[in-house]
Amino acid sequence: MRILPATAAAVTAALAAGAASVAAGRLASDAALKAPPGRPLPTEPRLTVHGTAAGRITLTRDLAALRPGRYGLAGAGSHAVVGPVLGTADHGADTVVRRLERVTHGTLTAGDRVWFTPNLYVGDPGTALDLEFADVEVPGELGPLPAWFLPGSRPTWVIAVHGLAATREHALNIIAPLHRRDVPVLALAYRGDIGAPPSPDGLHHFGETEWRDVDAAIRYAVDHGARQVVLLGWSTGATMALRTAALSEARERIAGLVLDSPVLSWEVTLRALAGARRTPGALLPLAVRAAQGRAGLHADHDAGTAGLYRPAVPTLVFHGPDDAVSPWRLSRRLADAHPRLVALHTVKGAPHGAMWNADPEHYEETLRRFMTPLV
Repeated sequence: MRILPATAAAVTAALAAGAASVAAGRLASDAALKAPPGRPLPTEPRLTVHGTAAGRITLTRDLAALRPGRYGLAGAGSHAVVGPVLGTADHGADTVVRRLERVTHGTLTAGDRVWFTPNLYVGDPGTALDLEFADVEVPGELGPLPAWFLPGSRPTWVIAVHGLAATREHALNIIAPLHRRDVPVLALAYRGDIGAPPSPDGLHHFGETEWRDVDAAIRYAVDHGARQVVLLGWSTGATMALRTAALSEARERIAGLVLDSPVLSWEVTLRALAGARRTPGALLPLAVRAAQGRAGLHADHDAGTAGLYRPAVPTLVFHGPDDAVSPWRLSRRLADAHPRLVALHTVKGAPHGAMWNADPEHYEETLRRFMTPLV
């Protein structure tokens, strides 16, 4: 008779453990499904400011602090721009000194916690770059989508689409070089962004629904004089560009794709983000299943080469082996599978979504060569 209570207790404990695991998987999936715009991804470490001086800043020594190139440095109420590591500057064994180019707003003092961001600029094209632009609204299926439009005489427009945890400010990095070549640019805010309609379930969908907003942007561009468009996307914005090129009824208007750090496997990316939040490995499959159930995502099959990820137009991919969010090997596989259409430009030392930051001049020259026959 005593076996029954013991069995019941065991079953209850198992059910409680199972429920706890499911809840933990759901919480882990939030790392991607609820990544807040303008905040760092879990893979981006927080650094401590150890001090500043004229034209230089001292940071915690970390692989992130040693990255090549130029980056935004964001903190609580502050933003600055840092340049390369100053190898000849005096520093301790646990610190790194980088060039401090400018403090955009706020202050930087010893003890502040900061993180690197791809955004060198904040604000809009007028306040950040002193360029004339128009605030426009793109009619989307969920409501008006705010966008910045910078005019140009070329018949081909660039539609710029940001990715995970970013905002359309990310596009400010490449707007100026495109503007110098007289290429019209439409920088889009899509569902879930500040000022745009929310996603009906409040979740990100890795481009599976958001691509329709890029489709709406193409129609807006064509209605306002574009003969064709080039879709330029970062991270899940690149995923959206690929989906749009495959699914849009206006895809014949797409002349080319530029993909920076494309997310070609949402499952791999979700695992990476959840893992960076110290989710135990045993719970990562639960996080994937939770994301599928919550956001209605389709399972990956032969990620990077199958189905929707077969470009039909010239495609330039910027990606590198140091991306901890979306693996470079998938971009390499994509390029190998479609050598006539896909060119992979490998960038070393750059984190996710920041291929331009590692070497802006080389990035812009590669982009210029790709764009020349398209515009």
